Amino acid sequence: MNIVRTAWMAVAISAVAFTASITSSSADSSFSHNEAEFASNGGNILYLASAIALPYLSHEKDGESQGIRSVDALGTSLIFTEILKDATHEKRPDSNDHDSFPSGHTDAAFAVATVESRFYPKQAPYWFLGATAIGASRLQLDRHHLQDVLVGAALGYGTAEWELSQRHGQVLGPFITPEGSGLTVSFHL
Repeated sequence: MNIVRTAWMAVAISAVAFTASITSSSADSSFSHNEAEFASNGGNILYLASAIALPYLSHEKDGESQGIRSVDALGTSLIFTEILKDATHEKRPDSNDHDSFPSGHTDAAFAVATVESRFYPKQAPYWFLGATAIGASRLQLDRHHLQDVLVGAALGYGTAEWELSQRHGQVLGPFITPEGSGLTVSFHL
């Protein structure tokens, strides 16, 4: 199972690199620009929200814990991304902002793709395809350099794998049990 996820990750990163070579050598059409705008903005939000909500909506007994795992991997990977952005100060290709490395959008997308593909292996191609589209959109919109997107993808994937290898996750450990049921907290007034 881990080999299949790793293979899909390799395919996805290759697709991002291939897309980068195509978009940098072809004329920018408004159709592909509009698709990239959607993938980078509203589509990205919809993608991440789906990854968090899917386990809850699936009505599986472990749904709550799986949703928390997605949030945990997402949060942990974004913490690492922000630390790297602050440490590197890489200039964005489209502005004078110095927060390009690594791509946070790509990092987040690959983190949730990795978690969701663990819980729903038959859906792995779709999750990694969505993550690849988000990473490619960041290149198409000239918001990131290729290395920003590739490192973001690897960071998201690696952080999610690390989170999944831990019995109780990384950040939200008190809410994750190895059996899958979440911790219930109640207040009595």
